[in-house]
Amino acid sequence: MNVALIIIFAAIVLSSLVGIFAGRRVKMNLENWTVGGRKFGIIIIWLLMAGEIYTTFTFLGASGWAYSKGAPAFYILIYGALAYTLSFFILPVLWKVGKRYGLLTQPDFFVKRYDSRLLGIVVALIGVFCIIPYLQLQLKGLGLIVEVASNGAVNPEVAIGISFILTCMFVYTSGIKGAAWVAIIKDIMMILAVFIVGIGVPHIYFGGIGKMFRTLIEQKPNYLVFPGATQNMGVLWIMSTLLLTGLGFYMWPHVFGSAFSAKSAKIIKRNAIIMPFYQIPILLIFMVGFTALLAIPGLKDGDMAFMALVNKTYPSWFMGFVGAAGAVTAMVPSAILVLFASTLVAKNVIQTGFNPEMSEEKVMTLSRFMVLVIMTFALVFAIFFPNELVPLLIFGYDGVVQFFPGVVLGLFWKRVSRTGVFCGMIAGVSVILVLILGKRDPFLGINAGFVGFMVNALITVLVSLKTKPETGGFK
Repeated sequence: MNVALIIIFAAIVLSSLVGIFAGRRVKMNLENWTVGGRKFGIIIIWLLMAGEIYTTFTFLGASGWAYSKGAPAFYILIYGALAYTLSFFILPVLWKVGKRYGLLTQPDFFVKRYDSRLLGIVVALIGVFCIIPYLQLQLKGLGLIVEVASNGAVNPEVAIGISFILTCMFVYTSGIKGAAWVAIIKDIMMILAVFIVGIGVPHIYFGGIGKMFRTLIEQKPNYLVFPGATQNMGVLWIMSTLLLTGLGFYMWPHVFGSAFSAKSAKIIKRNAIIMPFYQIPILLIFMVGFTALLAIPGLKDGDMAFMALVNKTYPSWFMGFVGAAGAVTAMVPSAILVLFASTLVAKNVIQTGFNPEMSEEKVMTLSRFMVLVIMTFALVFAIFFPNELVPLLIFGYDGVVQFFPGVVLGLFWKRVSRTGVFCGMIAGVSVILVLILGKRDPFLGINAGFVGFMVNALITVLVSLKTKPETGGFK
């Protein structure tokens, strides 16, 4: 395992150095730190958004659900394609608005469109609240990867701590440009690892993917039909979760904000066309989860399926390569998540809510300080409050999808009002909290987040029809 650990930690350190030096020639003001000066071309945007989207969840959560739940995992393969289709129509319009009004963050959009500082603060707080479990997911996943790669020789908390320090360093120095450059390393490593393992293990254990599926159907005939190995994730849950995650995909504050970093609206459209290619690796990750179910049944934690099967099948040097790919795959989204969360707190909560006269330089300094604060919160949650990876992600989607009515109606319907958006958002979040805390998720077979979204959309439209839209906003 020494070879594996050397490769993993070398990749972590190398990636961090690339991230740190990426911004050395850039005058780091708030716009450059947050959206890269709006100068990213198609390749960097593609890699950056893939870096945000394809995370440790891709490595561990998708294979973990294929291993432990079966058919319900298929929603992971589908919702991205739905989201990319929507982004082709929504994000170019959003980019033009962001360019025209100098928007940097998601709450900036709500403040400008609805002429409401209060609404911007609420959006920022909900966004940060949803980012924390997503960030926790990345750190926990990195700890699992290093623990398995070292056969338990390295404590996962140690690995999380090291990556915590290095990620904070390159976010602090280089902002989103550092994350974009590290994403290049991450994507090359991740795609190589997924293709080699995803195609390789079904052939090694069963002689091919088709034979693996035949064996799976013979041994577990109901595993690939809904609700799979679960009791309550049937067709209604799948359809509602697909809509929830597809609509919420670009409502994550970090993904939303990254759209502003593109050079033009055409770049955003082209990115929407080529992003579906990234769904292919997810299909291969399912192959790993299904193969692991047959080759190493009885794992206590399904999220360990990918790494456990690699550990069982390949030599230690390749285990190190896969572990390194997984570790860097955790660091890139962690960097982008904490960058935007810290900016939301500094710019859209503290400046907007308490000190509107704060200079951009002070907002920048405060944002950098908040990187450490927010990463520390996520670190504590990752160590002391672990959870399954997929539920953590879905929980975040429950919250961010509540922004969808305000964003889309704000772009395409002049009649929508500040009061309607505010009432809808509060109602949607309240419904979700009541259902989840009351252990009623799914509700009548439907994902609780989607129930909240429907309530949100209905109230937003009805209240907007009864109230006057703001005279400010976009012109």
